[in-house]
Amino acid sequence: MFNLRKFFNLKPALIILFLIIIFSCSKNSSVESNENAESGPVIVNGEVTVHDPDVIKANDKYYVFGSHIASAKSEDLINWAQISTQMQPNNPIIPNPSNKMSQALNWADNPGSPWAPSVIKIGDKYHYYHCACAGDRPLSALGFLTSDKIEGPYQNENLLLQSGDSLNSKNLDGTIYDQTKYPENYNAYHHPNVVDPHVFYDKNSKLWMVYGSYSGGIFILELNSKTGIPLSDQGYGKKIAGGNHSPMEAPYIQYSPNTDYYYLFLSFGGFDSEGGYNIRVARSKNPNGPYRDPQGNKMTNAISEEALSAEGIEPYGGKLVGNFRFNQSNLGYLSPGHNSTYYNENGEMFIFFHSRFPGHDELHHLRVHRLLINSKAWPVIAPHSYQGNSISSDKIKKVAGKYQYVKHTQDISAQVVQSTKIELEANGNISGNSISGDWTLKNKHQGQITLNDQTYYGVFLEQFDQGLEKNVITFSGLSQSGISIWLSKIKS
Repeated sequence: MFNLRKFFNLKPALIILFLIIIFSCSKNSSVESNENAESGPVIVNGEVTVHDPDVIKANDKYYVFGSHIASAKSEDLINWAQISTQMQPNNPIIPNPSNKMSQALNWADNPGSPWAPSVIKIGDKYHYYHCACAGDRPLSALGFLTSDKIEGPYQNENLLLQSGDSLNSKNLDGTIYDQTKYPENYNAYHHPNVVDPHVFYDKNSKLWMVYGSYSGGIFILELNSKTGIPLSDQGYGKKIAGGNHSPMEAPYIQYSPNTDYYYLFLSFGGFDSEGGYNIRVARSKNPNGPYRDPQGNKMTNAISEEALSAEGIEPYGGKLVGNFRFNQSNLGYLSPGHNSTYYNENGEMFIFFHSRFPGHDELHHLRVHRLLINSKAWPVIAPHSYQGNSISSDKIKKVAGKYQYVKHTQDISAQVVQSTKIELEANGNISGNSISGDWTLKNKHQGQITLNDQTYYGVFLEQFDQGLEKNVITFSGLSQSGISIWLSKIKS
């Protein structure tokens, strides 16, 4: 993962601008509480801490692996046990990581920077794809280690890609580590920062790796399905989104056999509590694109004209979740992002991400939510974290009533969207503060809500509200202009 505060080879004028906005190069830096959290800290239920969680299921357990070699596991997606928390000699996942990951760490000139892994089983071995970055520029390396067991120990590092100027001032074109030709100098405006990998099989059992953060954008490579090494003559691969240091990162691709789409999830903005991190989605019929958002935009056009600017990419991608607060429940998120997803044998989808919280500085925890598909074949995120709820075969009842309402607008900012109250009336109308519209419920759970002439296609679901400590009806919908709304019932 990467961020507005950590970067690359800047032109002198941009260096001055960058130094003005930079306040740390640490992945665990601390800033003051978000000043929008005026009502005090929200409720934070104690859960495990894994930044940039990547999910895999093995031995009937769910595992998440994250930055700094943190990890956790669960049998039910509700109760989690921490396995490891940080890079240290006795880390059970990768013991003595300074030695085991030395090639990547040495290249990145940062001995304590293993970031955002991706873990997948290839053949009879688990592959732990890892990356390291200098932090203040895209001097990065990406490779993998292997193990016979999901919990490690992982060893035998294989370095695959490098980016940025090396320690001896040479440049690489992104091909295999032992490549001896350097056809062009590394250009951080066009070439990728080789971090944030996600390795996955497509529906035809081909193996791919999508990766990238800021810099030249998001890239995808095809891998040998038996060795996990990139096929030859691809260089850095194909760009599928971003460029010119536009603030996007953490790509993750999930195929849905129900819709026959590949969904590309991205995090826009900066990961800390002031960075406005938020999760976006686009889709394609092919794993390597082209990817388009709900507005019909090609994600390769999501490029800010000015380097480091978020403004140019704000209109791109369907925004699924950003900073918000349900005021009646006293629940909310700050900078939720860097997600992974899981599609189970029952056709259910889940999304995993880390989040900070209004009023809690840089405290972050793992979050797991249901991921639902609307009538337009787009995913939406259920508003409350997963507590064992599921979509029953019975029709949702008693939808009419008063709700907390949040609109996840497309901006990228530190502002926290505060919920307002609206009412879904029994006659199908909607009323509220400067809001009017109507709602319908179709096919048991699919529904749509029209507010101020914009229609949101989504899903009604019964969930447990941890703030109100009761089951409530919720709605999550996405408009064709890429904006999401969340509703959570407060009164019948």
